[in-house]
Amino acid sequence: MAARLRLVDVFAGDLLTLGKGNSNGNGNGNGDVASRWHVGAVVGAWRPRTGGGVVVAVDAGFRLLDATGRVEWASSAVLGPGLRWNDGGCDRDGRFWCGSMDVEARAGRGTLWRLDPDREVAPTLTHLTVPNGLVWSVDGSRAFHVDTPRGTVDVLAHDRGAGTLSGRRPLARVSGGHPDGMALDADGGLWVALWGGAAVHRYAADGRLTAVVEVDAVQVSSCSFGGPGDTRLYVTTSRQGLGETEDPRAGAVFVVDVGVEGAPVATCGS
Repeated sequence: MAARLRLVDVFAGDLLTLGKGNSNGNGNGNGDVASRWHVGAVVGAWRPRTGGGVVVAVDAGFRLLDATGRVEWASSAVLGPGLRWNDGGCDRDGRFWCGSMDVEARAGRGTLWRLDPDREVAPTLTHLTVPNGLVWSVDGSRAFHVDTPRGTVDVLAHDRGAGTLSGRRPLARVSGGHPDGMALDADGGLWVALWGGAAVHRYAADGRLTAVVEVDAVQVSSCSFGGPGDTRLYVTTSRQGLGETEDPRAGAVFVVDVGVEGAPVATCGS
């Protein structure tokens, strides 16, 4: 059982590690901030590395950090002016993928990038807008992805040898909010954060909506499994664009036991 929770504070450029929270149910699971690593101006996503440490998508490229936060390696810049990183994840073969987007969310300027275990970087999908919520099936043959303005959770075929994605098609149409970050459970269900929807939805492998978790903040940004039995869903929320008195619990991390185990999370092989 992991004792701590790690997440990004996007516009602070920080990678936070939280201590144990004491909340149960749909409560605030923040706990104490055990560490805060400032990794750049804007950080989009992170994942653990197989050999220890983390990979982060930060500023205009990728960085590999050791367990102390020291930079072991940094890619050359791959993002041009007016672009930033957003969400990402690892496939079952150790590749780290992360989406980039226009800072004003202009349509079609987003790209999904891939960092291979040999530290080569390549664009894989283009003409996206707000790439989000990237997870893989346990067997690694399919990827589930969100381009938020589409309003759908999409599935793509994954060629594990080549590291390519193809055949994008909608799996589920999301209502009541905008699909954002996502987590996979051991039964193949997809837990999707709803930006503007104050909720997380679970969709079965056939696209049916099977569960709704209400959240006491409107801008729900992502979710991840952890805790005892790996059945607790940790839910992040955002204060982006809100005034000081709006949505008072926005920016908090919530936790709820959803009674289903999370799928294994892949690590970065770089």
